[in-house]
Amino acid sequence: MPPPARPPMTIDQKVRKPLKELDVKGVGDIQRLFFELSQTLDGEANSLVIKGARSEAEREQICKTFRNRWLGRKSGLIAQADENWLKTAGTDYKRDAGRFFNALRAQVEEKVTALPAEIRLHVGVDAVFTDAGSPDLTLPGHRRPRGSVHPVTRVMREIEDIFLGLGFSIESGPEIESVYYNFEALNIPESHPARDDWDTLYVDSQTLLRTHTSPVQIRAMEKHGAPLHILCPGKCYRHDNPDSTHATMFHQVEGLAVDTDISFADLKGTLDFFARKFFGEKIRTNFFPSFFPFTEPSGDLAISCVFCEGEGCRVCKESGWVEVMGCGMVHPEVLRHGGIDPERYSGWAFGLGVERFAMMKYDINDIQLFHQGDVRFLEQF
Repeated sequence: MPPPARPPMTIDQKVRKPLKELDVKGVGDIQRLFFELSQTLDGEANSLVIKGARSEAEREQICKTFRNRWLGRKSGLIAQADENWLKTAGTDYKRDAGRFFNALRAQVEEKVTALPAEIRLHVGVDAVFTDAGSPDLTLPGHRRPRGSVHPVTRVMREIEDIFLGLGFSIESGPEIESVYYNFEALNIPESHPARDDWDTLYVDSQTLLRTHTSPVQIRAMEKHGAPLHILCPGKCYRHDNPDSTHATMFHQVEGLAVDTDISFADLKGTLDFFARKFFGEKIRTNFFPSFFPFTEPSGDLAISCVFCEGEGCRVCKESGWVEVMGCGMVHPEVLRHGGIDPERYSGWAFGLGVERFAMMKYDINDIQLFHQGDVRFLEQF
């Protein structure tokens, strides 16, 4: 009778033998050995993740055992692969063997680092595991916590809902904009400081990341003509140094109304209605003269301080008023650039920063919190 066939060697047995005893004849054989070791690593890690742990102490012990098995100084599989495979590789194979070894070691270190977070603790301990020690797959799975709407998105939607109720429509446009639509069509001359490199992020000499959503107004006038009542929400970009009140990327909402017989009184009435709807009926509004190249006359809208109710505090600098947006009557040149006759039509426009409104609504003192992705902050909304 022929002798019984030897059972194939396990990976633990192979890693304890030098390459000569494993009948290695080329780089391909060495690569297959390291690949087999890599597959074993993935299989063992996945098995531990599926099984989970009954307590924090058990999870720590599982991770410690796994680390010692693979990264132990003397008996770890990586140490044995170094001693028996890498060091015994001939000069013709040493470079390739080293490359395979380094890739495997990096994979092991990554698995060891990630394993504690991937192994879940099973609630109900004894009820989760069957007598054989494997998880009971008939039990309900682990549900991920539900997310919530980002506060900036929440505020933007609230603003949109107010103006949609007034008959406005939503318009959008490209975030990568031309110099013409971002500046020239809005009556902003080439000498204006906003067009300098240290204020605007340029792609090239004729293209930039839009600094406001005002270009959408020009595009909408060209597309729809007059009369026109639109809201332009979206992202904007400026070359600002990030701090508690400035960010390189922020969100803006602009409004535009163009029709016959529109006056500044219409603008004041609309924004007064909006402020009361957004901040509450107790809010009072006030308008101050200002200057913008694309409106004439121009103004700033201030509201009674939402923190002290107009009594005076640190936020409003004891004045009782907080400036919240710029506004004004659309400049005739801007109407002409939009293809609308300023002799027949007039219009008003405004622009506000969504993050600033969110900071006032939710009493947030740092704009950077909106963009850091900290779950502890976001789960409050």
